[in-house]
Amino acid sequence: MTDLSQEERDALSKDKFAFPTQRKAPIEDAAHVRAAIARFNQVQGVTDKERDEAWERILKAAKKFDVEVNEKSWREIGRG
Repeated sequence: MTDLSQEERDALSKDKFAFPTQRKAPIEDAAHVRAAIARFNQVQGVTDKERDEAWERILKAAKKFDVEVNEKSWREIGRG
């Protein structure tokens, strides 16, 4: 995964984040999608509704970048 500089992160449009209002969890490429899934439960200060919406954005990005996602819901992350 390419680390984003603050300048690069600031330049990303909101639709390139799983949590666009907070600008958390970039999902602009496959590596960042995988990282967003791995760190999903570490995101603080968001509601379950925001998590539901972020999960949908992550699934859409995963499909776009051909990233396999085993969980059907963010609530399944870390179980199993």
